[in-house]
Amino acid sequence: MSVGENIPHDSAVSHATGKSVFIDDRPEVHGEVFVGIVTSSVAHGKIKKIDMKEALHHPDVLGIFRGRDFHKNTWGTIVEEQPLLADPIVSYMDEPILLIAVNDRKSLSTVRKLIKIDIEEIPSIFTIDEAVAAQKFIHAANPFVQGNVEENLKRSPHRLKGVFECGGQEHFYLENQASVAYPLENGQLEIHSSSQHPTETQHLVAHALGLRYCDVVSIVKRLGGGFGGKESQAAPFAAYAALVASKLRRPARCVLSKDEDMKITGKRHPFKIHYEIGFDDAGLLIALRVQLYSDGGAYTDLSPSILERAMFHLDGAYYIPNIEIKAAACRTNNHSNTAFRGFGAPQGNMVIESIMEDIAVYLKKDSFSVRRANCYGIKERNVTPYGQWVENNQLPFLFDELYKISAYEKRSQEIKDFNLEYSGKVRGISMTATKFGIAFTARFLNQANALVNVHADGTVQVSTGATEMGQGVNTKLAQIVADTFGISTELVRVMPTSTEKNHNTSPTAASSGADLNGAAVLEAATKIKQRLLSLGTTLSWTDVVKKAYFERISLGEYAHFKTPGLDFDKEIGKGRAFNYFTMGTAVTEVEIDEYTGQSKVLRVDILMDLGRSINPGIDRGQVIGAFAQAMGWVTTEKLVYDKARHLLSHSPTTYKIPSLQDTPPILNVSFIENHTNTVNVHASKAVGEPPFVLGLSVWTAIKRAIGVRFAGKVIPLQSPATGEQILGLFKKMSKET
Repeated sequence: MSVGENIPHDSAVSHATGKSVFIDDRPEVHGEVFVGIVTSSVAHGKIKKIDMKEALHHPDVLGIFRGRDFHKNTWGTIVEEQPLLADPIVSYMDEPILLIAVNDRKSLSTVRKLIKIDIEEIPSIFTIDEAVAAQKFIHAANPFVQGNVEENLKRSPHRLKGVFECGGQEHFYLENQASVAYPLENGQLEIHSSSQHPTETQHLVAHALGLRYCDVVSIVKRLGGGFGGKESQAAPFAAYAALVASKLRRPARCVLSKDEDMKITGKRHPFKIHYEIGFDDAGLLIALRVQLYSDGGAYTDLSPSILERAMFHLDGAYYIPNIEIKAAACRTNNHSNTAFRGFGAPQGNMVIESIMEDIAVYLKKDSFSVRRANCYGIKERNVTPYGQWVENNQLPFLFDELYKISAYEKRSQEIKDFNLEYSGKVRGISMTATKFGIAFTARFLNQANALVNVHADGTVQVSTGATEMGQGVNTKLAQIVADTFGISTELVRVMPTSTEKNHNTSPTAASSGADLNGAAVLEAATKIKQRLLSLGTTLSWTDVVKKAYFERISLGEYAHFKTPGLDFDKEIGKGRAFNYFTMGTAVTEVEIDEYTGQSKVLRVDILMDLGRSINPGIDRGQVIGAFAQAMGWVTTEKLVYDKARHLLSHSPTTYKIPSLQDTPPILNVSFIENHTNTVNVHASKAVGEPPFVLGLSVWTAIKRAIGVRFAGKVIPLQSPATGEQILGLFKKMSKET
């Protein structure tokens, strides 16, 4: 039995020993060239002239290419509007304009300086407020409406209104955007890319070069991290390498430095939210009106879908009988923002968790009591704003159980006592929750296919559309196959993802990689197993496989899976949007230095319902990693720009992700036992994104700690809660009091 065991990640040893092969580890082949990118020096403008003469005379230069060299120079996952290379309009700072092909990558910086680009600047829009004022929108979503908001706001005993902002976030994957293209015979191309979506890479390369899909093979062995940043935005870099390879008929490699990657690629969407909430004396929510605005950047990318997922998750773990959610994605002259772990859910969820803290302060209650009172119910108060029932609801149990095992009540009193003894430091504690919907909100993406081949020696090769980016999906797929056949996972090899084996695949995203591909793998392996069982059950695995071969019984199988029961109607904003919900709660305790604004996480307790875990060890790693990444987003990871919109925080020295010193000294992670999720493979639940939302408890604990010195006052904390912002709030509110 393999499912449920703590089997090590299939690349654990090779990662630890440095033997794992990533894109730029691929050996250079004879004649290989290197591709560099020349980007815009303004945020918005019209290209008047490009002088490449001096650069073309450089002895190492093999060619310089513009957008007009592509067969088709536009792309876009939802709307094909973004140029691969800007021509003639540039729409954000550091937008790619030219490609340089050289023999030696060391010469790229010299060649870039030889190119002169004259750009006539055009007025820019950089902020959400500017975009709203100018009515510049990428997408306006159909609202979610439940009940009568206006009437119930008026009759609410208490009302609060406010504006909440949360910033963007850099993906900061360890392997930067990278692709290598190999020209083959008959005009074919083989692309190796660090991509979460091999099929989109295949399709974009074909469109850009005027090829048929069957003439392009896209292969992904592994990614050195993705977090959504390589869902859509990896494909253009593959197209850059493909163009050069096609034009020069030589292998071409396009690998970005960390600085280039951070300047060129999109981030998590910043949001600005206007809200009004009505509630009663017990803190029970009566009505909520919300207007969400996201900064989509210069182009559409995935902004509409991300905006909608923010709407889907704005309710969080709480029932709101009367609610109206409106949302729009703004078009600005910032880098085109894109998918990021959580896909808009953290931004939406942060609104309601902030509101919960505000209500608690306003009513002089502990925020846990407010949250628990509003928690979705089991038999009633269990319908979301978009009309989906919250089935198999574990939230009440998760709240109550974590309250006990984290010693919440006892620690709350200890924190009160600590804060009474003025020491220049204050502490806060807060519990938040996640109810994360699992499925792509674009219904057609909820499908996967798998190919399972059993060889005559009893070993198995598995091919799917899932991409391994460190999250352990390959290990889980191997466990599903091994469990089905009753063999060791050491006999199962999950192959690199390739579009010639698995066609029309969905991206590995939305926490659904193991769900969709695992279900397809299970179906394929089960079909083979049924054929083998017809030969008798007394034979060993290797003997039954050999017998099947000699009796001409197929030892290979293909299967296709699609998630059933999804029927959300975007036009009316109602229906079953998700296959199920992954749920969890987290308690975080923080300490703040009032004189420096520095915050420190002292303890974290996490309790999650992951169903019947396929690999508890890998799931635990995903929970801790997601929480740490969220902790960075809400505390230290601030994107800083100058007035011209140059990104100043474009390197590890200027952009602060969590370090070892930021790790809480006490970190407890537990899972409840739950075998009721029969709609998913082996009753498991997805884990990639849901625990990210639990990192919001760091931010709400900070908000609560600040409020210690300003009892009864709602704290206007924005995100990220950097030391500068915290210190500024202390000073500002001290003056006001």
